[in-house]
Amino acid sequence: MALVRILVDGYSLLHAWPELARGKARHSAAAREELIHILTRYQDAIGTPITIFFDGSGAPSGTPKPESNSSLEVIYSPAGRTADDLIERSAHLFRPYGEVLVVTNDSLERDTVTTLGGYSSLCAHFIKDVQILLKEETGLLAHYNRRENERFKRGG
Repeated sequence: MALVRILVDGYSLLHAWPELARGKARHSAAAREELIHILTRYQDAIGTPITIFFDGSGAPSGTPKPESNSSLEVIYSPAGRTADDLIERSAHLFRPYGEVLVVTNDSLERDTVTTLGGYSSLCAHFIKDVQILLKEETGLLAHYNRRENERFKRGG
């Protein structure tokens, strides 16, 4: 089966990625927005839909509504539920459609997802994959832009 979705424990990933939104609190809107921005770029590059789950009773007050779509969703757990609860439920619900990858440093969560037939990744491994892919993408884009600029200067 193919990988149908990546499920990300948002705060787990933010805590494991101190370079992201440097100087901002890990639970801040700025840190969440930076994570969403990076994962949007990653999703654009790989084409696999991503859902980012954040703990909390809904989005903190004053948080602008994130633009979710079928490619990238941002979900805040409602009161009385945790991001882990929602990740486990999602992993179970996606099972008939293919495999899911869960990104978290919570070992119990990774074990639960594996039991449900999904895959799991430690945040450090996922961060490295994201950084490598986005660096390659940036290099390819710079090469393409240079080539197009030269072609434009030549007149066609």
